[in-house]
Amino acid sequence: MKRLGARISRVLAGGLTAVVAGTLLAGCEGGGLTGDAKPSDSAAAPSAGGSGAGTSPLANPEGTKPGLAPLTSEQDRAAARRLIGKVSTKGRGPKTGYARDRFGYAWMDSADGVPLARNGCDTRNDLIHRDGQNLRFRTGSDCVVVAMTLHDPYTGTTIEWRKAKASEVQIDHVVPLSYSWQMGSSRWPESKRKQLANDVLNLIPVEGRANSAKGDSGPATWLPPNKQIRCAYAVRFAQVALKYLMSVTAPDKQMMLKQCGG
Repeated sequence: MKRLGARISRVLAGGLTAVVAGTLLAGCEGGGLTGDAKPSDSAAAPSAGGSGAGTSPLANPEGTKPGLAPLTSEQDRAAARRLIGKVSTKGRGPKTGYARDRFGYAWMDSADGVPLARNGCDTRNDLIHRDGQNLRFRTGSDCVVVAMTLHDPYTGTTIEWRKAKASEVQIDHVVPLSYSWQMGSSRWPESKRKQLANDVLNLIPVEGRANSAKGDSGPATWLPPNKQIRCAYAVRFAQVALKYLMSVTAPDKQMMLKQCGG
């Protein structure tokens, strides 16, 4: 966590704060961890990376701490219901005109207004640094990860990831970009869409198959297979929606409340 902590300190020192944005709707266009290291690259010495234990979303409103931890106490679950209750609802609009590049190119380091932007490392690798353990970097780089251990909150499994099988881990947009498009981000300025696509609050490295199964679903039609994490997932979905002033569908909100005992 020392490496990530240094990056966060540089960001906060520069005065970057997360900017409130608008509406979301379409797919967890999760990016596989691909294309940075050549087969001939040898891995450098490992770095500790994140703690692997996960963090309660209630204690992590900016998303700069690792993973998701279950919300088990009645006090936390009541707080979760209050937060979810603040999310507004509306119907899901058409997907017409949606394209991933409407949110900027994938994993840009130049999306201003979000934590870890312009720190010299792309968004994807920032997320690996945040959540991965036993990181191994491409030779000569303190950014590009070629191997790690990931404790995936969505499935409750531990993944020993290597670049040779890059798609085993993907970066999930908790509120999918396509979903956001249908909920109003189609009318946002491009800068705001870039923020959503690269905001660490909305991004979690997870098992690739789970991310693919989610697609652009909201909570009413997809939840993490790991039932213990579902309330925390609902809270994170709500946190993103509230930060970006985005509505969710009524069935999605109902399901989110249900996961936290509502």
